[in-house]
Amino acid sequence: MKRIGIGVLILCACFVSVAWGEQPTCTIDTPWAEFHRYNMRRSNPCEKVLNASNVANLVLKWSSTTGGRVLTSPAVESGVVYVGSDDHNLWALNASTGAKLWTYATGGVIESDAAVTNGVVYVGSSDYNVYALNARTGAILWTYTTGYIVDSAPAVTNGVVYVGSSDYNVYALNARTGAIVWTYTTGYIVDSAPAVTNGVVYVASSVPADTVYALNASTGAQLWSFNAGSEVYSSPAVANGAVYIASTNGNVYALNASTGALLWSYTTMSGVISSPAIANGVVYIGSNDNNLYALNANTGAKLWSYTTGNWVVSSPVVSNGVLYVGSADGNVYAFGLK
Repeated sequence: MKRIGIGVLILCACFVSVAWGEQPTCTIDTPWAEFHRYNMRRSNPCEKVLNASNVANLVLKWSSTTGGRVLTSPAVESGVVYVGSDDHNLWALNASTGAKLWTYATGGVIESDAAVTNGVVYVGSSDYNVYALNARTGAILWTYTTGYIVDSAPAVTNGVVYVGSSDYNVYALNARTGAIVWTYTTGYIVDSAPAVTNGVVYVASSVPADTVYALNASTGAQLWSFNAGSEVYSSPAVANGAVYIASTNGNVYALNASTGALLWSYTTMSGVISSPAIANGVVYIGSNDNNLYALNANTGAKLWSYTTGNWVVSSPVVSNGVLYVGSADGNVYAFGLK
């Protein structure tokens, strides 16, 4: 689950920052169309403008106020920012000006991060539905009704939408029609966003299941599971044959992506809701102990930590030698990486 605050703000340094898609061809318009692109690593290989020497020059470019809290991470595609709000609406904003392009009202609050691909926006709502909307106009294309709240962020791969629900299920839906492909029933609520790579869906459910699952992306068959010992709201990251995820018991885990075997764990001083970012052999993750941690991706050894003024429940992002993360102290931090 991702938490970024109330309203939407954009920072700039009088130039354009690029983002990226899965296995990107980097251009100035390459999008950041999902929270969990590139196997959920949350690392941007296309950024060539912002760097450690100029990131301190960022200033507020615009802000846009919705009718409720904004607890989701924006998706950016083709010059448009898509973001959900507690006012029940999905908002489409001009990425350059913040001007509202359109809104679409669901029947509940939106704490699911939107995913944008092939001109379609996919998002979940507390009204139990997954929505597919025309990205340009906001017109409804289809809905799929689950058994309960959908806070999980959809992952869209190879024409299939993968998403979790609080009805204990993981769903695979046809991206064009919304028709069900398969469902998998976990032990409890699925708030975690699925990560899909190499034909496998990695996803987690919370208490009392406390479990990370690997599912066949085509059939939904379980390949393995791992009990994390406490609720898992963190979303998995997959890199170099390992799955990285965290739990509210304060542990960060590295699991073998093929077998689910524990490779290592690192214990912070409080629960972890933040989702990890992986870059250059390092795992970056926040904790409710107010700290941002950098861990060796191979061993779990702590490389360094930084103490903010409050919980770090947002998910870090790494881009062109800079690490970005937000804190519940009201600040966004940027760190230069060597």
